[in-house]
Amino acid sequence: MATGTNIRTYFEGQWHEGDALIMRAADHGAWLGSSVFDGARCVNGLVPDLEAHCARVNSSAEALMLTPHVRTEDMVEIIREGLRAYPAGTPIYIRPMYWGVGSDYMAIVPAAEGAGFAIALEEIPMPQAGASVTLTRTRFCRPVLESSVVNAKAGCLYPNNARMLAEARSKGFVNALVADALGNVAETATSNVFMVRDGEVFTPVANGTFLAGITRARHMANLRADGVKVHETVLSFADFTEADEVFLSGNMSKVTAVSAFDDTSYQVGPVTRRVREMYWDWAASEPL
Repeated sequence: MATGTNIRTYFEGQWHEGDALIMRAADHGAWLGSSVFDGARCVNGLVPDLEAHCARVNSSAEALMLTPHVRTEDMVEIIREGLRAYPAGTPIYIRPMYWGVGSDYMAIVPAAEGAGFAIALEEIPMPQAGASVTLTRTRFCRPVLESSVVNAKAGCLYPNNARMLAEARSKGFVNALVADALGNVAETATSNVFMVRDGEVFTPVANGTFLAGITRARHMANLRADGVKVHETVLSFADFTEADEVFLSGNMSKVTAVSAFDDTSYQVGPVTRRVREMYWDWAASEPL
């Protein structure tokens, strides 16, 4: 079942209306999980960091031992062509993806060449600017590179995220604040995380257990250009209980305010609002 509506699919060199069938039962990605994807957004005609997201899906494919075969610049043009079919202002989630088709050694290793490729465009509204979420702890943690492909945006990582979200939901919360293997805060089940204390911004240092996101980097650059001190550092759960504000960063929603972490409550504060404002100001300044 699709997440969005009004779907268009690029597959085998052309655009198709609807949620097209793209994968076969014997494809390596279907039964052994060699799939990667990335996400970008089109909002009010703006497509921020599209090139970076397209480049990252190619890097993710390489991390899963697949050979990407669509150049970043070509992928950008294909996506822009697909977006032109939607009415102006339609909020679109953009998802390029690769998956293994053939197999190699003992059928477990995906064949490097011949990966499947598709792009899905889905109409998904942006959350309301004032929307917020709640967080809780989870017993599940982020894996490390020695045990999982944390250097890729890979489909095989998401069952672990799903366990985190299911546990959070069972406790009455929206999302989970997740630790790395050492017990330090890494991110949430779906996005990177920031906290604010005394007017300064803190985010977990990128230690290879989670993807340091494209939107995360954009927020840090905007904040620093605005004169705000931003610290990438080791953070504990206790640090978050002492924070003045907490917000999430991800492609789907760009900025999401956090209203509570377990028993700790937060206001949607001035830094969170400023981060959102700066992001869309920056996006509007970029060439289309």
